[in-house]
Amino acid sequence: MIPPAGAPLVLRGREVGRDADGVLRPVVMAIVNRTTDSFYAPARLADDGAALDAAHAAWTDGAAILDVGGVRAGTGPAVSESEEIERVVPFVAKVRAELPDLLLSVDTWRAGVARAAIEAGADLINDTWAGHDPGLVEVAGAAGVGVVCSHTGGALPRTDPYRVSYPTPEGADGGDPRDGVTRDVLATLRAAADRAVACGVPPSSVLVDPTHDFGKNTWHSLHLLRRTDALTALGYPVLMALSRKDFVGETLDLPPDDRLAGTLAATALAAWHGARVFRSHDVAATRQALEMVAAVRDEAPPRVAQRGLA
Repeated sequence: MIPPAGAPLVLRGREVGRDADGVLRPVVMAIVNRTTDSFYAPARLADDGAALDAAHAAWTDGAAILDVGGVRAGTGPAVSESEEIERVVPFVAKVRAELPDLLLSVDTWRAGVARAAIEAGADLINDTWAGHDPGLVEVAGAAGVGVVCSHTGGALPRTDPYRVSYPTPEGADGGDPRDGVTRDVLATLRAAADRAVACGVPPSSVLVDPTHDFGKNTWHSLHLLRRTDALTALGYPVLMALSRKDFVGETLDLPPDDRLAGTLAATALAAWHGARVFRSHDVAATRQALEMVAAVRDEAPPRVAQRGLA
């Protein structure tokens, strides 16, 4: 049985991923990190020219959304709010001017950065630190832009998990005892999405992200991938930020440079179960993986079908 397709996503009145035949398809969110210390070296695009070239390449390769970040997610040198704005906001304005059809997301946990980015043209605020600044979602709601609701298990911004655990669900007999993390993620995302809607974010502009690796160990992240169906059942479009992450690397014992195959396997599994948006360092490869899944799900025909017919 083919799992149901995920919920649609609409940003500033534009439905994301509807193809020419009216079929809703998963989309790629490309990554541009305006930093010098991102965990994956090719994504370090502090230089304005290189970053703008990467944005154009992402659009050419089929990305529907570009996610721009100004601060490394993990531990590292402090970055002030004003410095984050300087790294991100002028670049967002340039991309908006040069690529008006590319939807723009800004990865930040700070309401001040979100406000400045929206004024520059951002369509989506990717709050990867689960509402650490409660004013951020209010800024997004007031502007009518989209917001990503995430889960970190209570971790503070730019901290790494340490011996994190989630209680085994009561009555686990007959259920999966590993679903403690699933229940915590679902409860957190449901509450965050409800608050976003209450603050004025359109329901179809709310994305939910289980946020693999953040406040989780590799076992947790693998189990959440296994339970993608529970995430899509929340009724909001699901964002999967899987690209070259540590849970992929630890599963396969590989460094970031060698994690593409594992990432694409995880991507295909999540897409089969209805995840809507895939944040990726590798746009073309991810796009191809999603097209293959769409064909298997009978949502799109092969581009060319000649074998045995001609």
